[in-house]
Amino acid sequence: MKLLVVEDDPDLRRQLVSALESKNYTVEETEDGEEALYMGQEYPYDLAIVDLGLPKMSGIEVIKKWREEGKEFPIIILTARGDWQDKVEGLEAGADDYLVKPFHMEELNARLNALLRRAAGHAKPVLEFGPLKLDTTGSVVYLNDDIVKLTSYEYRTLEYLILNAGKTISKSELTEHLYHQDFDRDSNVLEVFVRRLRQKLDPDQTLQPITTVRGLGYRFALDNKEKA
Repeated sequence: MKLLVVEDDPDLRRQLVSALESKNYTVEETEDGEEALYMGQEYPYDLAIVDLGLPKMSGIEVIKKWREEGKEFPIIILTARGDWQDKVEGLEAGADDYLVKPFHMEELNARLNALLRRAAGHAKPVLEFGPLKLDTTGSVVYLNDDIVKLTSYEYRTLEYLILNAGKTISKSELTEHLYHQDFDRDSNVLEVFVRRLRQKLDPDQTLQPITTVRGLGYRFALDNKEKA
């Protein structure tokens, strides 16, 4: 999952980015509203965390313009304690949730985790696909109740495919959500991640969780118990 953090306080921004990256998110950041607007318009994000008191353009204006342009990714706003008018205005502008400063990183992670699951149509934090389980809260994958050891990029690849289960995801879309915008992307590396995932999740080649749709991309093919 790729997140955008918009916060003009450099210390808080660094804390947010560090905490989110430790949870296996790909995180991009900016400190002002104008750049945030541009980034949200030009790059695909799965969720944005937006402070309302920004230089150059307020967080409210940024959110309104994103929504007017059809951007549907979930948005969490950050507000100062007691500014209930800001919370209301932010939600009316199109934000999905809010956090009051100061807040605990655990609460932020729980809120954004819930929003990402909801956006993908899942209600529970643990997604089950036959013998395969994905714990979105702990970023852990289980196969037959045994933990599968994945690298950070392997986990991100699998999580994105699972949260879009049944859809064919192109290599370009997958790399857009795995890497920072200025990263030197190589589709051959993505193929390595998928091959490793297949080896770790399906050593006997009986489950076939990830299928290749020739010329189009990859698809997570297992049925979710919650939706069955």
